[in-house]
Amino acid sequence: MAHYSRIEVATVMKETGMVPLFYHSDIELGKKVLRACYDGGARLMEFTARGDFAFEVFSELNKFAIEELPGMIMGVGSITDAGAASMFMQMGANFIVTPSLREDIAIACNRRKVLWSPGCGSLTEINKAEEMGCEIIKLFPGSTYGPGFVKAIRGPQPWTNIMPTGGVSTDEANLRAWFDAGVTCVGMGSKLISKDILAKKDFEGLKALVKDTLALINTIRS
Repeated sequence: MAHYSRIEVATVMKETGMVPLFYHSDIELGKKVLRACYDGGARLMEFTARGDFAFEVFSELNKFAIEELPGMIMGVGSITDAGAASMFMQMGANFIVTPSLREDIAIACNRRKVLWSPGCGSLTEINKAEEMGCEIIKLFPGSTYGPGFVKAIRGPQPWTNIMPTGGVSTDEANLRAWFDAGVTCVGMGSKLISKDILAKKDFEGLKALVKDTLALINTIRS
């Protein structure tokens, strides 16, 4: 069962401005990544469930977050059907992120009042998702559409909350372009939790990078 309602999750997404994305099959490594992000100020983590037995890894990481990291909101990404969404929600996923717009996933999440963020790439998809109760749209892949797309959508629809994923980096110019265009928050994976950081197990470096990135986002938005 989720510990946070979809409104609570959406509020934290808006307040912090960033959702780190991460997947690794090594549970102990995952715990260290989680703690580093948490100590750096992140209060959300999207576990991108792409590998074999990913549900087992998520289950352990979520238990760790509940026991050791108060206020850390764990969600799951790369979900492509309602069955997978239901399974991860049973394991305590507080939000579900999908690469595309799926009505079956919307129904499963709405039934439990769990936030779901579908990957959308057109105004028609965005409108459909919002009609189904979506709070925050995932713009995916963000690198394909860019900040200009967000600005164009937010012109006639200033109420639309958008989270680009893909094409977002820790670079100030990149972040400023997205937030100036009107995004609610950004999803950040390998540009934040890089292969180099994982290979070197530089968790202090990750902590510092998360802290600096959150501070930069706060400065840009203020």
